[in-house]
Amino acid sequence: MSTQPAQDIRLLNERIQQESAFVDALLQQAGLVVVGQKMMIERLMIGLITGGHVLLEGVPGLAKTLTVKTLAECLQLSFKRIQFTPDLLPADLVGTQIYQPQSGAFTVKKGPLFANLILADEINRAPAKVQSALLEAMQERQVTIGDQTFPLPDPFLVMATENPIEQEGTYPLPEAQVDRFMLKVKVGYPTRAEELLIMDRVAEKTMPKLSAVVTPEQVLRAQKVVSEIYIDPKVKEYIVSIVLATRDPASHGLKDLTGYIEYGASPRATIYLNLAARAHAFLRHRGFVTPEDIKAIAYDVLRHRVALTYEAEAENLTSEKVIQRILEKIEVP
Repeated sequence: MSTQPAQDIRLLNERIQQESAFVDALLQQAGLVVVGQKMMIERLMIGLITGGHVLLEGVPGLAKTLTVKTLAECLQLSFKRIQFTPDLLPADLVGTQIYQPQSGAFTVKKGPLFANLILADEINRAPAKVQSALLEAMQERQVTIGDQTFPLPDPFLVMATENPIEQEGTYPLPEAQVDRFMLKVKVGYPTRAEELLIMDRVAEKTMPKLSAVVTPEQVLRAQKVVSEIYIDPKVKEYIVSIVLATRDPASHGLKDLTGYIEYGASPRATIYLNLAARAHAFLRHRGFVTPEDIKAIAYDVLRHRVALTYEAEAENLTSEKVIQRILEKIEVP
């Protein structure tokens, strides 16, 4: 009997290796255009194969738009970029009804949300009504125009960006809306070597022609198989311990964090840690999750779900530092 689970995991491993074969080809193809930013590409792929939306935070000029556009080309998926501005209306996203005088009827003109990959640039520049329209589409995977409801294409992934420095004229996303994003990824600057390569590529003005290396069917298959990746009960307990430590640090040996956390991560964090860890294992061609998978994606799943008090800000304590303390303290199975 004891060999049966091991046999099952071996078979699952082989299946995952076959289904995830496209990952390396995709990373290699994207690397022809995007210099560095491997972590951002991986996080977008985690979002894609789990159906979880991604919030990218970084200063302008870090290839966020280029990366999403490149992924869309490699994946044979439709792509739309929406620049969020203060005068944007919900109809500018979802579409509207147009009156036809000849027939006396209304026809539906679908908006840019009807694409597989949506880049919502500077989401915090649009008013609450527009943000709500986008977030409803993210949650329900459908939009209503007039009295008709239309399903959004599958796969459907929203990647929203926000600029962390220029806050003038912005409408910060409420916590409940930020919680809808599976991952919040901080996009960093390139290294010295990457910066030199970027400079040379732009100066030469020779952008490589990309090949579509992955079909939408492969992505949909990956979405199905990723839910079968094995998570040991001890690893599940580890996930729950991490999330509970954000809510009640004192009970987990973290008395020094008491008074610094206003509220901890919601149950969505538990669900998304589980899902994202499976996808992280999938990208590494593994049929099982390790604690290292949890640690690798914990910051992106939790950083926007842990709200700190004014005391924490006064002490220069960030959500990243809190997560780091929790990961150091919780015993690894």
